[in-house]
Amino acid sequence: MARKTGKNTGKQKVVILWIIFMAVFIAELLLYAWSRVQCVDAGYEISKATQHQRELITLQNNLKIELASLKSPDRIAKIAQKKLGLVTPTPKQMVVIP
Repeated sequence: MARKTGKNTGKQKVVILWIIFMAVFIAELLLYAWSRVQCVDAGYEISKATQHQRELITLQNNLKIELASLKSPDRIAKIAQKKLGLVTPTPKQMVVIP
């Protein structure tokens, strides 16, 4: 029987090195793909948050406008006269406090 263990051992080492190299390469590719997916996902979340912020700012501006219209002195005077029956006091009804 001839000794072929030397050649087989050499070939086995090369095959094992290639397997290790390919495993590391594939792991690196998977890690890169995972990091890119996470980056894109973060971008989508930032975009959604920015859109939500714009909606909230628009709502805030609309509420400020509504508050200003509700505080309008003309509106308050109309409600006082029509709903509450209040009238402007006459000079006799006024009391001047010194």
